[in-house]
Amino acid sequence: MNLDLFEPEAQDNLLPYDGVVKDFGLVLDHEQSQKYLNYFLQHLAWQHDEVYLHGQYYKTERKVVWYGDEDYQYHYSGMAKQAHIWNPALYRLKQHIEQLTGHTYNSCLANLYENGSQGVGWHSDDEPSLEAPNHNVVIASLSLGATRKFSFKHKWKAKKVDLLLHSGQLIVMQGQTQRYWKHTLAKSTRILAPRVNLTFRYFYPSG
Repeated sequence: MNLDLFEPEAQDNLLPYDGVVKDFGLVLDHEQSQKYLNYFLQHLAWQHDEVYLHGQYYKTERKVVWYGDEDYQYHYSGMAKQAHIWNPALYRLKQHIEQLTGHTYNSCLANLYENGSQGVGWHSDDEPSLEAPNHNVVIASLSLGATRKFSFKHKWKAKKVDLLLHSGQLIVMQGQTQRYWKHTLAKSTRILAPRVNLTFRYFYPSG
């Protein structure tokens, strides 16, 4: 059975409790998704991510790039990250996502997984620079390219939620999601095509 034949349906909340993950379904059609994917693969300033974990330096297989309204700098996993000024096509897409979600974003962390051998482990996006005064972290996540398995796991309860993210599909993590849940992108040796994940966020510069 080819699960790509079944388009994801919009849902108000994919989580059973302690957070909100709204699924908007496919917000771009196949042609639009493919055009954006091809353009971003060629024109975004991709580079391998660098992190410090448990006192050790690592360079990740996946590539990332951060864009924003200004040349922001922030820190996570012991490393400083510098933002690029918006790519024009990425900025237009941000405006479209803002209209769909009703939220404002001033930055985008883009991730490139060149094939299924690249993924990301369990984590929460709970950096202080992302946390609004009311603790409502809002992250809009748009998938382009290969369909990949994405999972949520509660930090303290034995609850897990799995879903397949398709090209052109938009989910929005908000409310207390980052406080109570971790998420991961699973690896799969069967997937040979690339996936680009655009995560639009509101970044609160220090000071």
